Amino acid sequence: MANIPKNNQIDQWRSIMFLYESALKEINTKIEIINNEFVQINNYNPIEHVKSRLKTPESIVKKLKRSGYDVTIDNMVDMLNDIAGIRIICSFRSDIYLIADMISRQRDVTVLYVKDYIRNPKSNGYRSYHMVVTIPVYLNSGPVETKVEIQIRTIAMDFWASLEHKIYYKFEGDAPENLQQELKACADMVDMLDAKMFSLNERIILASKKAKNMQNQE
Repeated sequence: MANIPKNNQIDQWRSIMFLYESALKEINTKIEIINNEFVQINNYNPIEHVKSRLKTPESIVKKLKRSGYDVTIDNMVDMLNDIAGIRIICSFRSDIYLIADMISRQRDVTVLYVKDYIRNPKSNGYRSYHMVVTIPVYLNSGPVETKVEIQIRTIAMDFWASLEHKIYYKFEGDAPENLQQELKACADMVDMLDAKMFSLNERIILASKKAKNMQNQE
C-alpha cells in the first residue's frame, strides 16, 4: 500500500484486509437469509440485488489524505468506516426502512451510527440510507469486531447516484453550476418517481386482493 511502511506491516495490512473481506461475506450471508426468510413468510422480495466492494489501497490513501490524516494502518482502521461496503438495492422506499430494521435487530450486528439521506437529502439531492455497523469475524484467536458500511437505496436512487458519482470524478468535485442544477432537478424527479411507483404498487396489491375476494365469493 502506497506510503505505508513495509516489512512487518505488510502482514498486518493483509490480515486487516482479510478481516474486511470476511466481514463482507458475513453481512452478505445475513442479508441473503433475511431476504429469503421474508420471501418465505410474506411471498414478497424486498431486495432487488446486493453489491459489495472493498476499497482499493489507492482509494484508502486518497481518502486519508483528503481527510487530513497521516497514511497509517491505525488511521485506516480507526478513521475510515467504508473500507468494506455493501449496497442493497430495493424496489420501494418502504423496503429500505424494513431492511434496515431487520439488519439492526440481528443479535451480533452492532449499529455504530445511521445517516438517513432520504428524510434529510444532501444539498445536491443525494438520497440513500447509510448504516455503519460492526460484525464479529471469528478467528482462531477469537472474534474481531469489524466495520462495514451498508447503503440501502431504491433502484431510482441508485441510478441517480451512479450518474452523480461519474460527474463528480469527471470534474474533480467542481462540476459547472448548470450541471449541478440539472442533477438536483433530476434528484427531485427521482423522488417523485419513487413515490409514484410506490403508490401504483399499493393500488395493484389492493386490486389483486379485491379480485381474489370476489373469486372466493363466487
